[in-house]
Amino acid sequence: MAGGMFPGLDDATAERVNRTFSAMGARGITPVYVPTRHDALTKLLDLMPKGSAVAHGSSTTLEQIGFVQHLSDPMSGYRYMNAEWRAETDPTKRTKLRPRLSVEADYFLGSVQAISETGEAVAADQSGSRQGFYVFGPPHVIWVAGINKLVPTLGDAVRRVREVALPLEDQRMKSLGASGSSIGKLVVYERERPGRITLILVGEPLGF
Repeated sequence: MAGGMFPGLDDATAERVNRTFSAMGARGITPVYVPTRHDALTKLLDLMPKGSAVAHGSSTTLEQIGFVQHLSDPMSGYRYMNAEWRAETDPTKRTKLRPRLSVEADYFLGSVQAISETGEAVAADQSGSRQGFYVFGPPHVIWVAGINKLVPTLGDAVRRVREVALPLEDQRMKSLGASGSSIGKLVVYERERPGRITLILVGEPLGF
């Protein structure tokens, strides 16, 4: 039974994950399952050799699993590209430095807002500061996503972005004093060069 392959999930959900993973593998995306957010952090660190240059986009999921906090520790063993561009005090220089360091990273990390059982992933953001590097540049991209983002079809995935993820992100941004959020870039990941993108699917709800 698929449930034995995906601990922590009931049989019906495990069958859905099994179907999704088969479809994603055929599209060139490497899927990995872990039961908990603690396991997600452990797996993520296992995938990246110490000494690697690592960058990431804004991600509630990465914060929830403790990755951002871990990487912020100077003793983490990684070259943290986000810390480097944030240390630039000149706004004009920082704007130019951020994309250069991100594209030069060995690993670029983030999440997606929806994963279809037919194998596509759908992601969106306002500026494109994540999507640009998911699409092209860094040799390795790793997404971490909760089981709550799994949906049956590509149409359901797009609806989830608009009707679930966007309202929650809009609410989060307003709570921080910003004017809110909107979808500026909406990308469907249908196929990838094998070995470049890895999805770590976590068997608990995470992120939006």
